[in-house]
Amino acid sequence: MTPRESPAAAIPGDVPFCPPSHRERRPMRDRIRDPHLPEVHLRPPANWINDPNGLVHHDGWYHVFFQHNPHAPTHEHVHWGHYRSRDLLRWEPQPLALTPALGEHDEDGCFSGNAVSHAGRITAFYSAYRTGHPWQPVAAADSTPDGSRFAKRPELLIPEAPYGVTTFRDPYVWQDRDRWRMLVGAGWSDGRGGAVLYASPDLSSWTYEGPLHRRADMMPGEGEIRTGEAWECPQLALYDDGRVLLLTSAWYQRTGPSHVVAWTGRREGGGFRFQDAARFDHGPDFYAPALLRAPEGRWLLWGWSWEARDPSCSKEAGWAGILTVPREITLRPDGSPHQAPARELAELHTNTWQKACTTQPDTMSVLGSVSAAADVRVRLGLGKDPAWGLRIMLGMTGNAEYLDLEIRDGALTVDRGHASADNRAHIGAYRMPLPELVPGGEVELRIILDHSIAEVFSGAGEALTVRFYPAACDTWTLISRGIATDVVHAAVEAHALRAPDAVTT
Repeated sequence: MTPRESPAAAIPGDVPFCPPSHRERRPMRDRIRDPHLPEVHLRPPANWINDPNGLVHHDGWYHVFFQHNPHAPTHEHVHWGHYRSRDLLRWEPQPLALTPALGEHDEDGCFSGNAVSHAGRITAFYSAYRTGHPWQPVAAADSTPDGSRFAKRPELLIPEAPYGVTTFRDPYVWQDRDRWRMLVGAGWSDGRGGAVLYASPDLSSWTYEGPLHRRADMMPGEGEIRTGEAWECPQLALYDDGRVLLLTSAWYQRTGPSHVVAWTGRREGGGFRFQDAARFDHGPDFYAPALLRAPEGRWLLWGWSWEARDPSCSKEAGWAGILTVPREITLRPDGSPHQAPARELAELHTNTWQKACTTQPDTMSVLGSVSAAADVRVRLGLGKDPAWGLRIMLGMTGNAEYLDLEIRDGALTVDRGHASADNRAHIGAYRMPLPELVPGGEVELRIILDHSIAEVFSGAGEALTVRFYPAACDTWTLISRGIATDVVHAAVEAHALRAPDAVTT
């Protein structure tokens, strides 16, 4: 798509804006004929997206910005795309919020950041990218009152990285009592990754306060994880009881983005103390989540799910990347995060069915069928041998693609080795811990399916995101597999997910 440029007269000195090329309310799948394109996951109708940015509630609207190349399904010439919604379901396209400007600090990309609602406007903070620069200064832009168009501030907010910092990008700003604070993802010359902290009285002048938290990347021991040579897209959720959750995305110089780390902690006076680190999403295809504080105090989160196939596939299809469904993030008693799909998703349920079955050892039984976009809930009553399998299968022929889920040995394993029709797709098996998996116990799972993505949640609040690419399909068949040495009782509730009315164009 070649964006049309028009002057935005609402703000003196505003930059040109790019209105969407289509205003009619047509479902996204009506324009790209690709069986892998999602129905209920948010993304523009074509081309590249990556990190969600600037999630903010402003003037009665939820705003989701995101990294977007409007011209090709490749990571270059990155703009900020923009949607808004009243209900988290029906998303209205908005003009491109930020566009790289030739000869300016951001001429090669308006990279990740966040946004706040203040003084009747949205202020966006972002990383100004120029090819060859080892770190990215922090820039800002202010919106019209309705949040639809943005004017870039002429001066950089933070033009230089702190001493010793070699990787510097992705600002995250929030109001902390009587002042504003900013995190920026960082990596140090000594190999440590971390996030640095700034403070401001007015969103314009910023004072460096030092590292918020940092740690050397290391090979994990028992119960530990690698945390990255640099941290990208730091996000901080503050809860009313003084507990905090820090999310960081682990990045490596040689291999790039890897996974997301959750740090539990507490406020201590004017600062913060962090303790345990754990993997936030246990799948291979989740990165750079962004937080939004909803009006009623809920913390919501979207993540980027990248393509798990060769880039040539995306070029052929004309699109790459999706955002996850919004997740509600609460804290468990030990301070670790509990993830679940936002409650609003239930409004998309249709064609509901329920089934209870008893699965004997070494048997397989059909539970039922679901559409390509579905919400499946499973409750298991386990015996002395706590194990069970669920196969999500395209059709019933012997060579059909399928995604396997197996519960055993204290974990859920999701295996996509047979889930894609194209050999250019990635394969592998991935484990999510299930501490509730004990003899004679109960386990709950929830699986959000949408053509080429599965988001799996445990009742205890763990999550695993995986991409796969079956042949064109309208329905999946759910098959219970008896892999335990005794009987397993399963209760399944499945819903088709309808595409919301008046969604993305």
